[in-house]
Amino acid sequence: MTEKSVEEEIKIKAQQARKLARYMSSTEDLVENQIIKAQQEGKFDNLPGAGKPLKLEENPFEPADMRLAFKILKDNDFAPRWIELGKEIDADLERFWAEVDYFRRYTLMMMDLPSDSPAFKRYEHKKDNFYYECRLNLEKISKKILDYNLHCPTYTVGRSNLVIEEEMAKVIAIIERASKPKTL
Repeated sequence: MTEKSVEEEIKIKAQQARKLARYMSSTEDLVENQIIKAQQEGKFDNLPGAGKPLKLEENPFEPADMRLAFKILKDNDFAPRWIELGKEIDADLERFWAEVDYFRRYTLMMMDLPSDSPAFKRYEHKKDNFYYECRLNLEKISKKILDYNLHCPTYTVGRSNLVIEEEMAKVIAIIERASKPKTL
């Protein structure tokens, strides 16, 4: 195909797409106008079940033969593996960042000590251990995220993987900011 014919084909398809979009929006407007007109005429007043709560207990997408099994599981607080794993990941991440904040506050306290004191030297050793443990915790969480992504039914509910180096850079930046001397 020549470049000119490709351009012409693109223009034709774009024009068709515009026509379809105009048609779809006009159809949407038509339906919306009919609904508004019916509301104004009072056709939605006194419908059966008006003012009563919706029954959302049943999932219309679950197979009928599995409905009882799913109800038993739900009534006993069981959830699919990937749901439970997602809750674990959320709890682990929350705990991880709480530990980082705790160590940040500890670092702020240690900055009042002279740098040649034995307590400050112990702090330096604890900081190295803290960074090591952070990396291990992030690796565990990262593995859980991979497991979660393998178990969840669709990619749309999947979680993005942790880039451990980026997360560690965030942790180090938080701790190092806390260890900088305060300027007035």
